[in-house]
This record gives sequence, C-alpha cells and structure tokens, in this order.
Amino acid sequence: MASATSFYDFKPLNKKGVEVPLEDYKGKVVLVVNTASKCGFTPQFAGLEKLYKEMTEKHPDQFVILGFPCNQFGSQDPGSDEEIQSFCQINYGVTFPILKKVDVNGDSADPVFKWLKAEKPGLLGLKMVKWNFEKFLIGKDGQVKNRWASTTKPESLVSAIEEELSKE
Repeated sequence: MASATSFYDFKPLNKKGVEVPLEDYKGKVVLVVNTASKCGFTPQFAGLEKLYKEMTEKHPDQFVILGFPCNQFGSQDPGSDEEIQSFCQINYGVTFPILKKVDVNGDSADPVFKWLKAEKPGLLGLKMVKWNFEKFLIGKDGQVKNRWASTTKPESLVSAIEEELSKE
C-alpha cells in the first residue's frame, strides 16, 4: 500500500475470491461504498442502483459503483458473500458490482480502504470509516475526489459525479 499512487494500484477480491484489478476502471469515475445488509442505511441500495442506472444510461461505460460489504459496524452484514449478493439482487435489484466482504478499519482493513482513508480523511482528519454506507468518489485519474458520510443520500451525489464525468 505504501507505494500505491492511485486507485488503480489495487486488486480487491470479488465474491468468489478472484482478484479484480481496479486498473480495469481506468478512465472511469468510480463510487466506492462500504455496504451492509442489515443496517438502517441499507435502503440506500435502492438509491445507489437508481444512481448507477441513470449515470450509466447518460454516460455509457464511464461510471461504476463498487460495493464492499463490511461486518465491522454492529455486525450488520453477517452473511456469506453469496448470501450478501443474493440479498442485494433480490431486495434491491442491484446490478453494480458487490465485491468480497472486507474490513474497512483496523489492522485487517482492506488495502483499498487504507489508501482511501489516507487520501481523504474524514471529519476532523480521522482516518477511519465511521459507519456503513460511507462513499468515496474516484475521478478518472484514479484519485479520491470526495468523501461523504453514511447519511448522504446517493441522489445528492449526482452533481459531483457529473462534474467528474465532464473532466477530460
């Protein structure tokens, strides 16, 4: 992680444990969200899916949302990766990628989240994720452009995403 200079330097795992080179998203705008299936913010899956569909319709192949399930906050995503995928699809019709469950804080935090937090610390400079459904916006250049708290509704991110999509 120490040598990572962009989002594209990472290869998190998908639900089957296969590496997903984030380099595959080079030149796209990416919204990274740590998700949970049994959280008060879980209904945001509906807003995220709507946002994903609208943005990809307007900007084909230029935007993606990556969901990273996490069970670190109140044990609100205890299921297996398969159960989480199924839950997201059945209950919210999620079509954006949901990757393998990860830790976002602590020594065992996924390297992607270690980097995201270092690049864009939270309120008061804290380098931790406070709760489920925090959001990080990655620009086409692979750099963190913005970060939002769990309480920020997906629909409120449209202008920030559009602004990044308009950049060359």
